[in-house]
Amino acid sequence: MNQYTDRRYVFAVAIILVGLVFMIRLFQIQVIDKSYEQYALSNAQSVRVIYPARGLIYDRRGEIMVYNKAAYDIMITPRLLEPFDTTELCEILKITRESAIERLNSAKAYSRRVPSVFMKQVSYENAALFQEKMYQFQGFYVQTRTLREYTDSIASHALGYVGEVDQAILDSVPYYQLGDYIGVSGVEKAYEEHLRGQKGKTVFLKDVHNQTIESYQGGRLDETVEVGKNLTTTLDMELQAYGEKLMSPYVGSVVALEPSTGEVLALVSAPTYSPDLLVGRNLGVEFGKLAIDTLNPLFNRALMAQYPPGSTFKTIMALIGLQEKVISTRTEHHCYYGFYVGNIHTGCHLHETPLDLIEAIQNSCNTYFINVLKSILQDVKYTSTAEAYDNWRRHLRSMGFTEPLGIEMTNELNGNVPPASYFNRIYGENHWNYLTIRSLAIGQGELLVTPIQMANMTATIANRGFYIAPHLVKEIEGEDDIDDKYREKHFTTVDTSNYGPIVDGMDLVINGGPGSTARNARIEGITVCGKTGTAENPHGNDHSIFIAFAPKEDPKIAIAVYVENQGFGTTYAAPIASLMIEKYLTREVKRTWYENWVMQLIQPVAPVVKKNNISNDGTEE
Repeated sequence: MNQYTDRRYVFAVAIILVGLVFMIRLFQIQVIDKSYEQYALSNAQSVRVIYPARGLIYDRRGEIMVYNKAAYDIMITPRLLEPFDTTELCEILKITRESAIERLNSAKAYSRRVPSVFMKQVSYENAALFQEKMYQFQGFYVQTRTLREYTDSIASHALGYVGEVDQAILDSVPYYQLGDYIGVSGVEKAYEEHLRGQKGKTVFLKDVHNQTIESYQGGRLDETVEVGKNLTTTLDMELQAYGEKLMSPYVGSVVALEPSTGEVLALVSAPTYSPDLLVGRNLGVEFGKLAIDTLNPLFNRALMAQYPPGSTFKTIMALIGLQEKVISTRTEHHCYYGFYVGNIHTGCHLHETPLDLIEAIQNSCNTYFINVLKSILQDVKYTSTAEAYDNWRRHLRSMGFTEPLGIEMTNELNGNVPPASYFNRIYGENHWNYLTIRSLAIGQGELLVTPIQMANMTATIANRGFYIAPHLVKEIEGEDDIDDKYREKHFTTVDTSNYGPIVDGMDLVINGGPGSTARNARIEGITVCGKTGTAENPHGNDHSIFIAFAPKEDPKIAIAVYVENQGFGTTYAAPIASLMIEKYLTREVKRTWYENWVMQLIQPVAPVVKKNNISNDGTEE
């Protein structure tokens, strides 16, 4: 009897344990583990993603630059496929049977449950025909997207382009799915989260034959699509187009800024390309062609090219000399065709002598500014040349020369102003002085700047001592303001009072008498202040440089022009800058003869003849 009772208890315990196991498993499946619920729902639901229209892009005057056009992708969910007529599918979509099979296999390899692109960017006619016959192709549907369209073939580097997401993006940003598009460069990339909007979705109920029959739960699971926000850029379309026109025969760049705000009015890199080349199904092919072009149109010279500043840098030497009180506006130096110390010689061109500071800027005297460097590096306030040099470099850092300025684009490079330790390594500590590095005084040697840094330097002088980081977006729809860093004033280490004489010297460069190096940049009724430069180029002809701002009082535009391999700044860069200033301030160019002359001025690039260690502009080779 006891044995029978014991067995009964064992069976009861076993049944209870089995029941508990089932109950725990059911609880896990129904409450904790949602995968089965999702599986059941996926068999009853059909989810369609609604892609938002990408935000529009306008110029500073409200002219539209970038808008959208409809594009149609054929999507596929392999799990929902049923047998279909492959021949008819190929005829509708104008593809081969082999291509259809390859696309089908790729979709299955990606996911059998998640929709992916079977064929992207089909024509409206093909998409409409396919939609009419879509009942024959279970598991397929048409997805509407948008592609970029441009009102003019300008500003490709500034605007950037949109491309398909890669695997790295898919792995790192959950928002994107295979086949989605994302800003790849320029404003499109920098403001991607604003421009793209937010995807929506519509959930439908399916029957046992996978046919969509009605909205699921009255649309309670639907998500509303949010269109992208429109952007107003700082660019002036007319000025941008005009700059690209003037630079079309040349290699180089133009950067124009509004000094008081740091807004970029024009960002020209030449040669360039039409932005509509990098749109649609041919993007990869066209990008490949541009990438192997020997003129390198994809290279954004405005932000990435590093050049010596040449004689434009003399304005900065004057500012630092005044700030350190090693010179005054009355300081004079003699110059007889150059600077001489023993057998050391740096050439200069013919001009009156002696010159004071303002006259030295007007006449671009090499000798004068080498002597300014001498005074700075031999200043008794410092215990060594290296200490004085690093203080000189400190001033340059405050002017934005050593680091990227922070424009929204990710490919901006910094300049190069080496620290004293660099020269210590080369020459040995306490074994170098101003003579060793005298070429820095005239913007040569190890100094390198980018065109946008040159334009920023010009804006700083125009503002008499501060700059605001250059930026490309003026307003974002629905937002109170842009990033605070594009409102912050960066004051240099040079007192405002020291900028007046430099501005007066730059005025005389253009509007003075004999000895002025850029009289050809004058504009009737507008006082333009500028400085010419000719930067030595070890690979060929020297580069033509010009910086300017206007008007002299309350400046509205600051500009830097770099024309590669074309020699004197006054011959090539100055006319381009002058015409662009006239275009921006008056909205028309009356000097059409000058414009035509500039467009036909280009000369064959050939080695420049140099004699006696002096280049054509009188600077040291």
